[in-house]
Amino acid sequence: MTATSHQGSASAPTQPGGTAGTPASGKRPRPQVPGPGPYPWAMAGSVAVAVLGAGLSLNGVLRGWAWFMPLITTVVVVALTLAVLRSLRAQPLVATLGSFAALAAVLSFIFCRQESLAGFIPTTETFTAVGRHIKRAAETVVSESAPVAPNAGIVFVVCACLGLLVILIDALAVPLSMPAASGIGLLAVMVVPATIKPHSVGVAGFIGATVGYLLILGCSHWFAPDARLQSGSGRGAGQFKRSVVTGGLALALTMTVPLAIPGFETGTFPQGSRLSPWGTSNGLNPMITLGNSLRSPTGSGRITYATSAGAPLYLRSVTVDHFDGETWAPDDRAGERRVGADRIETGYAVQGEVVNAVTSINAGLFTSPYLPAPFAPASVNGLNGRWTWDPATLSIMSTETTTRAQRYVVFSAAPKITSESLSQATSVPQGISEDFLRIPGNLPDIVRQTADTVTASAGSNYAKALALQKYLRSGEFTYSLQAPVQNGYDGNGLSVLSDFLAVKSGYCVHFSSAMAVMARAEGIPSRIAVGYAPGRLTGESVALVGQGSFPEYEVDARDAHAWPELYFEGLGWVPFEPTPSRGFVPDYAAESSVPSNLSTNADEKEVLTTPAPPAAAPVPIPGVETPAEGSASTNPLPAIGAAAAGMLLLAGFLWSPRLSRTVLRRRRLNQKPPDEDGLPGVKDPAPELAWAELQDLATDYGVPSTPSETPRHFSARLRSSTALGDTGGLDDAAHAAVASLTSDFERQRYGRTATPAPAAAGRIAVVREALRNNARWLVRFRADWLPPSMMQRWVHALGAPFRTVGRLCKAMGRAVARWWYRLRGLLPQRR
Repeated sequence: MTATSHQGSASAPTQPGGTAGTPASGKRPRPQVPGPGPYPWAMAGSVAVAVLGAGLSLNGVLRGWAWFMPLITTVVVVALTLAVLRSLRAQPLVATLGSFAALAAVLSFIFCRQESLAGFIPTTETFTAVGRHIKRAAETVVSESAPVAPNAGIVFVVCACLGLLVILIDALAVPLSMPAASGIGLLAVMVVPATIKPHSVGVAGFIGATVGYLLILGCSHWFAPDARLQSGSGRGAGQFKRSVVTGGLALALTMTVPLAIPGFETGTFPQGSRLSPWGTSNGLNPMITLGNSLRSPTGSGRITYATSAGAPLYLRSVTVDHFDGETWAPDDRAGERRVGADRIETGYAVQGEVVNAVTSINAGLFTSPYLPAPFAPASVNGLNGRWTWDPATLSIMSTETTTRAQRYVVFSAAPKITSESLSQATSVPQGISEDFLRIPGNLPDIVRQTADTVTASAGSNYAKALALQKYLRSGEFTYSLQAPVQNGYDGNGLSVLSDFLAVKSGYCVHFSSAMAVMARAEGIPSRIAVGYAPGRLTGESVALVGQGSFPEYEVDARDAHAWPELYFEGLGWVPFEPTPSRGFVPDYAAESSVPSNLSTNADEKEVLTTPAPPAAAPVPIPGVETPAEGSASTNPLPAIGAAAAGMLLLAGFLWSPRLSRTVLRRRRLNQKPPDEDGLPGVKDPAPELAWAELQDLATDYGVPSTPSETPRHFSARLRSSTALGDTGGLDDAAHAAVASLTSDFERQRYGRTATPAPAAAGRIAVVREALRNNARWLVRFRADWLPPSMMQRWVHALGAPFRTVGRLCKAMGRAVARWWYRLRGLLPQRR
């Protein structure tokens, strides 16, 4: 007996009473639907790699790497959720909603675990905690300069934004079939370090984002995803070449665009350039941009002022009084602010003599919601817009307008402060908030020990303040704008403060923060004022009505300054100057052996300011609200021209696919017949060109042809598809046009020479209109602005060098193989 095995017999047995492969019940077996395969997992992994790679560029915006592990957790959880749902063949909308739920759960687990149900299900308390985190992040942005401390608030915002970016990129790459557009999201992440970090994005972040972007393109080309199931099977190696070509083109554009488009500074992306689309900032952001303003060589945001005071004044923009241990931040107290700056009152009693002064200020191009004014303002006249003031700090701000082009007059009234009055101010402070004494429980030992050591011999708060100022202005400390950046402590948090006291080098932010925190540690209420040092004489004079003529001073970004203020009962907030070689030390705080020196932030050398030239003859002005214009006007035409050129270049780049497709269509349909018509061997090219246009139209609207398909089969498939509409209705003309174009092409390609075919432009227009009417808006948008037929041609053209190299490699491989076989033939064979 001979046993014969038949492949597949087990799976298709012959049933009694039926045919092979058919069950006895007579029902046909359900066709097997191919599974999703590795596509969802490969795409999710590619998206995660791209987002995490772009996130590497945030190192330097955030200090250290403690923030990266929560980011990895968030991105991986969201990406895995998308992969699982797509592998289960969930609908695109369900997958997207599930990823949002996963993002909310993982953020609740990482940042709001105690306020969430079961540790990851959001509740109302979770949303309250999220509000606190967002507020904390906003305070960090306002008060910290890069690299900022990775507190819970800023890390929460980073994880939430990049988690949303995972969902956005997945939606572009899978349901919308626009993987190339995912680069926009990655670019949005890298814009942040490009505009903040001195070294732009950095090599690691650029390479990580580029690799991830190439993986996304590779997955979209390597797999052929099913539109309904997001499943697919692997394609050939030619698709990988296309992704490599696309990525190479993107890389080339990234390297060359910074050199061609205005708004990029020197060098090439990512290491040597910084994207500056808005030009130079003319505002003073409290604390965060203070170091960058001081390092600005141009001195933008020029302000001029003239005052009846006997000496130049400090102009205060905002008071920074809230310290949570990681950042100093202003407390705007929106609920307590009062409208109108025409009458301002202090919230505490002042004893003794009061010094009144009138100051006329022209803000010029300085742009900020905070109004620069000398302390303590009693009223402000001449302002445009709605302004409010804080009774606790007397800071003036607006949420509806800015200081740009404002001209105003400030009447100020401050107590006359002397060393004698400060020595007598020994009463316990009354009537001020405990916030001005609050210090965090994790105060570094070096801060407390330094404060105790420096003030050990001081018997009063005034003596302690003098001791702290003298210590910070001593020869142990140096003024430097670069040392904090080079040593990684360019900010104002607790860790920054401990590093500053160890290195003993920094600028006004570090000196004022150190004195304010050490004063609180010694029981003295303190806060930090941010604004401008006194500045320089311009050589002009300004006439104030009823006051006379006074010399004019100017300040700009290089004079941006921060200084501490300490509270003394009966005198109020008293400013001190702990920063060496900056501003001037008040008489009440100056050592008898140390002269009071006036200087600016023009450089880092401790030099005295040379006397200013004598003021020119007074120039009277019509009224106190219109001080003399002191800022030189700048020509806006170069900036406008550069912006217009950039917009035109961007518009041309976005328009190029549509324009190329339109030009190709017109060339095909306007082809003239040959003059030798009717001669043997000469055929009219119009039917073949019309057929190529029909195939491209079908490809643009989602019905591409295949190389193995006959013209008649492709025509039948197009007419039976939903893209062309149903027969027997409004689309009958389109169906007839497709049939006639197919017949013309078959006669031209396979038949004998005949009379010229009728013009195809009208029939192509009918088919195009039917395809547009039956397509979704997203398909129409893609067909118009990113036509797949044109994009495939571009990719194919760009891949020519790679194909040439591939052919050379194959030829070399065959040559090496032939050489190896010949060599083996010459060697003795083992028997």
